[in-house]
Amino acid sequence: MPKPKDDFEQLYPCDFYQPDELLDGDTMYSVYEIARLLQGLDPDAEIGVETEDILLDWAIPWVMVNADELVVAEPPSDDEPGYYGLKT
Repeated sequence: MPKPKDDFEQLYPCDFYQPDELLDGDTMYSVYEIARLLQGLDPDAEIGVETEDILLDWAIPWVMVNADELVVAEPPSDDEPGYYGLKT
């Protein structure tokens, strides 16, 4: 249910990283690793499944919005995700 802005103590700008600010130009990342990076976490950080699902809600649209600046690679196997990196 929607809430009035007054219900919140503080509101923040909705700023997201640009791909070149987030990703190393020589590295490919899974969407799970990108999700962690978007939250300021190490790409290998251990997080719970529920937290990871929430982070993916942010990461998937970020990848789609920034697709023109990214390259994608096939997953190493059928049970692994694809990998994304900076277009160079």
